[in-house]
Amino acid sequence: MTAALLTTSITSLPLLSRGKVRDNYAVGDDKLLMVATDRISAFDVIMEQGIPGKGAMLTRISRFWFDLLADVVPNHLTDIDPESVVAPHERAQVRDRALVVRRLQPLPVEAVVRGYLAGSGWKDYQAGGRVCGVELPVGLQQAARLPNPIFTPATKAELGAHDENIDFGQMVRLVGVELAAQIRDVSLELYRRGADYAQQRGIILADTKFEFGIDAQQRLVWMDEALTPDSSRFWPADQWREGVSPPSFDKQFLRDWLETVPGWNKRAPAPGLPQAVIDGTAAKYREAVERLTAAGNA
Repeated sequence: MTAALLTTSITSLPLLSRGKVRDNYAVGDDKLLMVATDRISAFDVIMEQGIPGKGAMLTRISRFWFDLLADVVPNHLTDIDPESVVAPHERAQVRDRALVVRRLQPLPVEAVVRGYLAGSGWKDYQAGGRVCGVELPVGLQQAARLPNPIFTPATKAELGAHDENIDFGQMVRLVGVELAAQIRDVSLELYRRGADYAQQRGIILADTKFEFGIDAQQRLVWMDEALTPDSSRFWPADQWREGVSPPSFDKQFLRDWLETVPGWNKRAPAPGLPQAVIDGTAAKYREAVERLTAAGNA
C-alpha cells in the first residue's frame, strides 16, 4: 500500500483552507478544487498518522451518494475533471481523491439525522431522556432503533474545537425559519433514502451529518461530503442488537482504541497510532465503500 497523503502541495491554484480532511483550492471565482487527503480525526483531534487510501475512498463514496440522491436536493458537484485544473506535475495529488465543485456560501450548522440511539445522542438520552431537545420514549437501550429518525442539528466548530448540539429553535435563530425547515426536511429524506439503500446491502446507517450551502440564486445545495464513514455511523446489520454498541464500518474502530490510551485527554497532540489500528481502520472503510458502491448494487 502506498504512503498516506497527509498534506497537498498544489501551487498552481490559490490555497483557501485546510480542514480536518480536505484541502480546498480556488478554481476561478466560482469553483473549488476539494482534495480529500488521508488525514483522520477523532474527538475533533487530527491524528499524526493518516490512513492510506482513505481520501480516495471518501471521494468515491461521496460521488456515489451525490449521484444516487441528486433528485432529493441539488449538490455542489461539477463535471470538471480535477486533473484538468492543476499543473501536470500535480495531477498525482488529485487523482481519484478530488472533486471540482461549485463555490457556495456555507451555512453555519451541521444537519444531523439519527435513526438509532448512539454516540452523543445516547449520552444525552441517558442524562435527560432527550436528544437536542427531542423527547424520546422512556426505557430505550443503547443502539435502539428510534420510532422515527430525528433531526438534531449542531453548530460547526472551528478546527480543533468541538461541535455543539443545538435544538431546532436555536437553528431557526441562526438561519431563519423557512431555511431551517427546508434543511430539516431535506436531511430526513436523504437519511431515509440512504438508510433504505444501505439496509439492502446489509448495512445499518445509524446516523449521519450533512452540510449545506446557498448558491448565487439563494437555493439550498448539498455540499462537502455525502454519507461517508467520516460523517456517518455504519453498522453491520447482522451484528446489531439493542443494548450494546455494534462494531462499525467507520472511525469508531479508531475511537475505541483511543479510549484505551492511558492519560490521553482527547486534546492535541494525539497519541501515535499502531500499525494494526491504521490497517484495521482502513479495512473498515474499505469494506463499507465496497459493499455500498460495488457495481451491480445500484
